[in-house]
This record gives sequence, C-alpha cells and structure tokens, in this order.
Amino acid sequence: MTADGCAQLADTCARVAARTDSPGAFLRELGREAAGVRRGPLWPVDAGRGGSNRIRGRGFRRHVDDGTEGQARHFAGIVSVAVRIGPRLARWLSIHVGRDAPDSADGRLTDEALDFVRLIRSGELAPADAEAWVRSTICGGGTATPPTLRGRD
Repeated sequence: MTADGCAQLADTCARVAARTDSPGAFLRELGREAAGVRRGPLWPVDAGRGGSNRIRGRGFRRHVDDGTEGQARHFAGIVSVAVRIGPRLARWLSIHVGRDAPDSADGRLTDEALDFVRLIRSGELAPADAEAWVRSTICGGGTATPPTLRGRD
C-alpha cells in the first residue's frame, strides 16, 4: 500500500507551525522539511533542481494528483519559492521552466500552493491552521470535485 503523502504533508505543517513564530519562517521551513529547499543563499540551487522527495506518497485529491509520489515535494517546493520571489514569478517558472500546464494536476497543485502562501502571508490563515487547510483542500485521494480557489496575488 502506498503511503499517504498528503497526510504526512499536513502533519509536517503542524510540526513546523508549532516551532516557528512568523508566517515567512513557517513557509520557508515547510519548504525545507517537505521539499528539501534549504534556508539561506543556496535555496535557488535546491529549488532549481526540483528539491527532494522528503515525503513520498499519494493521498491527494484527484484534481491535484499526477499519479506520482512527489506531490508533497511539488506543493512545498512551490511554497518555498513563492515566499521568496513572489507568486507571479513562481507560477511563471512552474509553467515555463517546470512545464506544468495550468490545466494539469501539477498546474492546479501549483495554484493551490500559491493560494496557501497568499493566505498565510495575509494572515487569513494562521500557520497553526495550515494542517487543517491542507487536509481539507488538497488531501483526500479520490475526491473528484476541487474546492473553489480564492483570488490570486
């Protein structure tokens, strides 16, 4: 049986939120723990090579499940990049460098990650509530209908 990577991602959100005191630190640390994107000046090296699958497994909703065990890395990697360079450039890079078509599972997961960053940075979603957001928004392998996304930056 394949591990539930989405549940592990949600658990990672809870652990990171418990020990960070700012939204930016939470987002960067989530990228480090779940996608292997280091803190400090070498983060672009890690992000540029696609990070690493620190969490393997499935468990994602169908609309964001590309059939691989790397969706937790994809989500957290996009989060890690977006918090540093902004959501517009992160999305552009995902589409044009990562070749994630906007209407693909990876493209939709990118959009969910960017919405997550926006919500955390704006204070609409506290880091302490990130675990529940992940579980209710992107977890649930097999759920056919995607939730409605809020506006983007």
